[in-house]
Amino acid sequence: MKKANLRACWAFGLLAALLLALLAWNIQAGSVRLPLGELRTILFAPPPEDTAARTNYNIVWNIRLPRILAAILLGGALSVSGFLLQTFFANPIAGPFVLGISSGAKLVVSLAMVLLLSRGRMAGSAVLILAAFLGAMLSMGFILLISRRVKKMSILVVSGVMIGYICSAVTDFVVTFADDSNIVNLHNWSLGSFSGISWDNVAVMTAVVGLALVTAFLLSKPIGAYQLGEVYARSMGVNIRVFRVALILLSSVLSACVTAFAGPISFVGIAVPHLIKSLFRTAKPILIIPACFLGGAVFCLFCDLIARTVFAPTELSISSVTAVFGAPVVIYMMVSRRTRQEG
Repeated sequence: MKKANLRACWAFGLLAALLLALLAWNIQAGSVRLPLGELRTILFAPPPEDTAARTNYNIVWNIRLPRILAAILLGGALSVSGFLLQTFFANPIAGPFVLGISSGAKLVVSLAMVLLLSRGRMAGSAVLILAAFLGAMLSMGFILLISRRVKKMSILVVSGVMIGYICSAVTDFVVTFADDSNIVNLHNWSLGSFSGISWDNVAVMTAVVGLALVTAFLLSKPIGAYQLGEVYARSMGVNIRVFRVALILLSSVLSACVTAFAGPISFVGIAVPHLIKSLFRTAKPILIIPACFLGGAVFCLFCDLIARTVFAPTELSISSVTAVFGAPVVIYMMVSRRTRQEG
């Protein structure tokens, strides 16, 4: 077996082992700690008749498992979205949060929820995803317009950050001056959280994220050609215009799904792809796309575990925890990249 293939198998095995370990730890940990023996009974036995046992059963099946699956799906989706954006802009600093795409999605989702709640209606999963996708596409449109005039990626990133600040400011203004108590509670969602996820939400995000991931994986060969330059991609028969549109749509759908259900989550889309490429020592999309999904799932499960348990019963926002662990990776990446350029 070639050394590169052996390393890929080892890396996938490590990610799978971490995912399984964190999955078990997240099910067990919380304000109500459950022994492993009881967990086995809860997961594989029919619902118990005993009141106390029934309570633990409901905690696992109705609260923790949907939240865990949401962290896996949305963390993986955010990481793959970041990888696609980095491929599109040919820069490792690009990501849905930094470029303001998540903030644009948050703004439109907040406006949609405020409008519906003020009329006594609840926003369904389809409405949330459509609103988030619209906001993501609006922010992406501004970024693309700026990219036509500005060639330096540093200025483009700063412009994305400014767009994000504007969208966040408008969102905070709408939420702060809302009268309805349900609308005021949007503040917690706007900070980012996997709490309150239902099985219906999990079913919807599984369908959306699954379809987008399969499509992205099928585009592995064109993505690999595009990484070597537009000229090479054209010589390989890639329709650049259609390919670029596909990357934009896929990255926007993935980041919109995350924002719709969990709010904006920072730094995952930048830090995880960088860590995965360093782990695998390759940027081949056929390996990196599934690896990014596993890496994003592991990263978000770990961060959500910290958010739930460190200061329990008080819960931290997931975006705060991901920033603590993701920001140093981004800083190191920018410094090392600058050092290589100067060297």
